[in-house]
Amino acid sequence: MEVTAEQKKSFRNYEKGDVTAAVKEHYRKMRTRQTYSYVQRMKSRYLTYDRPMDLWDAMKKLNDLIDVSDPDINLPNVQHLIQSAEAIRADHRPDWMQLVGLIHDLGKMMYVKGCDEDGTSQDEQWGMVGDVFVVGCRLPDTCVYPEFNQLNPDMHDPVYSTDLGPYEKGCGLDSVDLAWGHDEYLYQVLMNHRENKIPEEGMVMIRYHSFYPWHTGGSYTQFTNQKDERYKEWVLDFNKYDLYTKSQKIYDLEEVKDYYEPIAVKYLGSGPIYF
Repeated sequence: MEVTAEQKKSFRNYEKGDVTAAVKEHYRKMRTRQTYSYVQRMKSRYLTYDRPMDLWDAMKKLNDLIDVSDPDINLPNVQHLIQSAEAIRADHRPDWMQLVGLIHDLGKMMYVKGCDEDGTSQDEQWGMVGDVFVVGCRLPDTCVYPEFNQLNPDMHDPVYSTDLGPYEKGCGLDSVDLAWGHDEYLYQVLMNHRENKIPEEGMVMIRYHSFYPWHTGGSYTQFTNQKDERYKEWVLDFNKYDLYTKSQKIYDLEEVKDYYEPIAVKYLGSGPIYF
């Protein structure tokens, strides 16, 4: 997939039009409330794997969710997933990558068991969507709306406001905690899923696709190692399909299901997934 200079300019523009106020407020809340302790609480609260659900039933939940953090599209999130998958399919990329395109935002169905207080509901999404960052260490200027960084309580903590926080230099991204959201949630759900056969590249795409301060901004080099360089190649390869395929085109999930269902069975099995 070729990405034009015009596309690079027009997507992820956080100062355009009437979306700015809502998107900006979302990020203000996210930066203010996503702390190291909050993320630990969310892991305990949401990684319970106690809600069995058929993949396609879970996908349908995203018919009822519009991502308030996205300045580029205001359609139900399932449309973005199909758009991404269809672009990957059109480029004849591997079937597992097509599946990743189709499900990479599926963690947003967290709203089904979420609440306003946690930022995991349809109305309050600051704990579910948006660019993520490492919690528990100094926030970089590569975050969207960096002027909100100092609103984060951890930035006034003697440990969590440092470059390393509680982590070790060169520990690797798999050893740090990112802001809580749909990426980490789905990654952990699939890691818990016994029938999951999605290759490592696909799992990395799912886990880190919203980590823009790292894969696009170049931050957090104090933590990264050689393995993370491979991760970045994989995520940036996926990123063009995640970002530059957004449009107002509408798909019917039932119509594309016939093509993707055998791929889903191949890599995820036919049984329920425990969310």
